[in-house]
Amino acid sequence: MPEPFHPTANTVFKFFLFGGVVFLGFASWMTFVIAHAGYRDWQNMPRSQPVPFSHAHHVGKLGIDCRFCHTGVETSSFAGIPAAAVCMHCHSQIYANAPVLAPVRESYRTGKPIAWTRVYAVPQFAYFSHSIHVHKGIGCSTCHGRVDRMPLTWQEPPLVMAWCLGCHRHPEQYVRPVSEVFDMAYLPPRDQEILGKRLVREYRIRQLTSCSICHR
Repeated sequence: MPEPFHPTANTVFKFFLFGGVVFLGFASWMTFVIAHAGYRDWQNMPRSQPVPFSHAHHVGKLGIDCRFCHTGVETSSFAGIPAAAVCMHCHSQIYANAPVLAPVRESYRTGKPIAWTRVYAVPQFAYFSHSIHVHKGIGCSTCHGRVDRMPLTWQEPPLVMAWCLGCHRHPEQYVRPVSEVFDMAYLPPRDQEILGKRLVREYRIRQLTSCSICHR
């Protein structure tokens, strides 16, 4: 009785089996890379806006404090997007008729908010509060980068869970004096480890890594 399979069938089967394992491994690796790739969340990519607002000009050049526009950053989970009235506080006198500011004037006249493009969007399954981080000595630039150098704003950190946990596990490496939270040019001192441990005790910062802290 003739053999039902050609003598090379075992070799072919082993080749496809090995190829399948390699393919699954490669697919898993690519999935991991894509999941952690910055372009997935527009990381380090300037976002176009209805009005080309420049933090580099307003913060870096003019020295406007973060809290002037982001009024809720010290008191709520959401930093707050400034209403057109905040913009018109200055631009009713400065560049009052500039064509680029037409959407701001229209928003102020009609009361309809400007449809800004969100740069930082925390997933709905994760809870984040600006106020607690600010009051515990986590600076704006730690999470947002040097926005005072951004002509158009982009997202600097990856916002993946591992990035958040890095700070939650070792807060002494990132905490700064509360008085320096809004200083965009702040640099950690040489004795950051000593200072950080002291501030962790002083501000009663805990290493909160439980799932329920963020996933409520």
